[in-house]
Amino acid sequence: MPIHAEKRKLLYSAEQLFDLVAQVDLYPQFLPWCLASRITKREGDIFYADLVIGYKMVRERFSSKVTALRPDHIHVEYIKGPMKHLSNHWRFIEEPDGSCTIDFFVDFEFKNAFFQNLIGLFFEKAVTKMVGAFEARAKDLYGPQTDSPSKSA
Repeated sequence: MPIHAEKRKLLYSAEQLFDLVAQVDLYPQFLPWCLASRITKREGDIFYADLVIGYKMVRERFSSKVTALRPDHIHVEYIKGPMKHLSNHWRFIEEPDGSCTIDFFVDFEFKNAFFQNLIGLFFEKAVTKMVGAFEARAKDLYGPQTDSPSKSA
């Protein structure tokens, strides 16, 4: 079962990065292999989302429950789809200089052994590419990283 954890300091505010990650309905615009996404229901800090992920001829849909605790934590729980389980969190740690350290964690396992073995072959590269896509999106939305992050989102 693949697990990935990393911390990355970015010169954007925690608020900006929280907003970027919480906008699940915009993921197909920038996230590799995310073909479609929609938020199906909102209940305060919690929302439910469906994502379609795919690569070449393979497409899978899964549903998750997202708890977005502004300003510093987003937790994703798996509901249904092709996996045995999925646990994912983002923590946004505001640094004294106004930058943000992102603490990212994902742990999942596919029900299908073929998919599980396949993802194992390129898991680290795929996750690194996805985290990089969020960083590139931040640059597109908020501009290049500077020495003093903007507080506006």
